[in-house]
Amino acid sequence: MPSPSDPAPCCAAGRETHQLLAVPSVTAPPAAARPAGGAMVTLPGGTFLMGTDAGDGYPADGEGPVREVTVAPLRVDVTTVTNAAFAEFVEATGWITLAERFGTSFVFAGLLPDDHPPTRGVAAAPWWREVYGADWRHPEGPASKLDDRLDHPVVHVTWRDARAYARWAGKRLPTEQEWEYAARGGLVQNRYPWGQEREPGGEHRMNVWQGRFPAVNTAADGYVGTAPADAFPPNGYGLHNMTGNVWEWCANWFDQSDPARAGAKAMRGGSYLCHDSYCFRYRVDARSSNTPDSSAGNIGFRCVADV
Repeated sequence: MPSPSDPAPCCAAGRETHQLLAVPSVTAPPAAARPAGGAMVTLPGGTFLMGTDAGDGYPADGEGPVREVTVAPLRVDVTTVTNAAFAEFVEATGWITLAERFGTSFVFAGLLPDDHPPTRGVAAAPWWREVYGADWRHPEGPASKLDDRLDHPVVHVTWRDARAYARWAGKRLPTEQEWEYAARGGLVQNRYPWGQEREPGGEHRMNVWQGRFPAVNTAADGYVGTAPADAFPPNGYGLHNMTGNVWEWCANWFDQSDPARAGAKAMRGGSYLCHDSYCFRYRVDARSSNTPDSSAGNIGFRCVADV
């Protein structure tokens, strides 16, 4: 596992925040003109126990102590935003993602074809490669397409891209408190959205790395890269893939008091690359972070709205 002070580039590679100073803004359309978007569920809100004292995570991530948190009623997207939904946003607004502006994004090396040109790796996590032409339309670079992935989560989106989509849809990104409340699905202090066991009765409930990371992925859960956004049964609130599949951006800063993560936004939920040998963050109480200008092939988002 990474050391307790390691910001864990294994989770998702990142960019420095100063590389791009400004991007256009997107404002919400009038309520009557807002797109319907994906299905949402209304949660009643209330007080829940947030965080964990289990001690098997990463102390530097600030997962504990367990504390009572009160969340107001809210509506939550049933799934992460899909490629199809993001395409509607781009068509309506002309939005150009930051990965497209930079010309590169980060792709897991194991998803690149054998004949892919040499790429620059991330020193602390060499399985991450900076790929020219990788973006939301081309998840593994220029030769890749979305034809069979329109129902998969959109990836290679930065926090700024996610916020722009949310504003266009008349929604917003969730706070970490809202995200964890929703992810727990009404259960109290369980590790996963469905309970304490990762694979109850041998049944896979999420899309995470199976095998030996980073060399062998058995795909025992059915997927090597992303899975459809509604794959696997929902939690008690009717929400799919709150853990695994892709990291989800949250609205708040991770921790401005930590110099190693100053200027980083919180991410929750883990991804298809998480494995307990190095990144045991596919739990409802786990946290990670990245800079607002960062994008990778395992980062997406879902939206919420006030009731």
